[in-house]
Amino acid sequence: MAIDLSVQHVVKMFGDFSAVDDVTFEVENGRFFSILGPSGCGKTTLLRLIAGFAEPSEGIIEIRGENVLGLPPNRRPVNLVFQHLALFPMMNVAENVAFGLKRRNERRGDIHRKVSAMLERVGLHGFETKKIDQLSGGQKQRVAIARCLILEPAVLLLDEPLGALDLKLREQMKVELKKLQAEVGTTFMYITHDQSEALVMSDHVAVMNNGKFEQVDTPQNLYNNPQTPFVAKFVGDNNTWTGMVRRSTESGDGSIVLEVETREGERFMTRSAYPMTPGTAVDLFLRPEAMLIQPDSTLTGLNRFTAVVRSILFDGANSRVLACPEAGDREILVALPQNRQFDHIQINDTIEIGWDSQSGICFPAS
Repeated sequence: MAIDLSVQHVVKMFGDFSAVDDVTFEVENGRFFSILGPSGCGKTTLLRLIAGFAEPSEGIIEIRGENVLGLPPNRRPVNLVFQHLALFPMMNVAENVAFGLKRRNERRGDIHRKVSAMLERVGLHGFETKKIDQLSGGQKQRVAIARCLILEPAVLLLDEPLGALDLKLREQMKVELKKLQAEVGTTFMYITHDQSEALVMSDHVAVMNNGKFEQVDTPQNLYNNPQTPFVAKFVGDNNTWTGMVRRSTESGDGSIVLEVETREGERFMTRSAYPMTPGTAVDLFLRPEAMLIQPDSTLTGLNRFTAVVRSILFDGANSRVLACPEAGDREILVALPQNRQFDHIQINDTIEIGWDSQSGICFPAS
């Protein structure tokens, strides 16, 4: 498949500080690619380098095979949707969408035809004469995207465009953006610190930390098979135990299984991305939804421990139990499954928790 965006060994220095540190990746035509990371990790700086608002200290940026270094933003085949949208309040919807075409001096008839077609594609047919302050937050988002897409960019860059929306609208717009990108077929590169946005919408996600990419993968692999402790902690919720490897074996399918003794004396069997020798200090990560509450006694091969319930965190389908393992004083989160009723669980109850060895993952202790 054709490559729309290629970033090769890009570095951006500000004095002695490396904001972007030897980043390399490619985005195929028609893909939804997200960069996920905490504030200050370098993701917006990288976006500005691609858009042409800054130049890298080292490296190459190519868009559809053309090296764009040195080209100003208006000559690069990309468009940028900002978090605050930057729509023109004195113009109606059609005038906002047509703005770039008018700057290109396209013919009036062509502009009218293209604007009508684009508003149809983004679900705003009939909104041509509405003022911006008459629109909802989601409709404003679509106008901003239509204004960019009408210029037919090779890549549409989106800098946290849902950050200013309320929670319910943000959830709705995640689905809208995913559907819109699939319909128009334009390559999207999306910047966010919100893991839910990245996981729901993207074909591939790069997790960025301290100027580097920690892992580039599908959302499913990022969540289920993190390659670094940072990815394990940043993508999704995780409980963490500190311990030491007692035994390391390779199972029949080639995976690595460790026996880990936690600092509190519990012994768990879990998986690892690679072998580790006995005595290695490790951090063990386990998802809240990977744990079973009061597992059936007939289930064999589970790691089991007891914990005291400290709180019930009700959140509908995302309800959790906050508990303290009896061996230790730390707190863990345990998901409440929706296919079983646990209304009988009360604060200060002692419950048994079980989990399969393939559900956890270990890394050398940070």
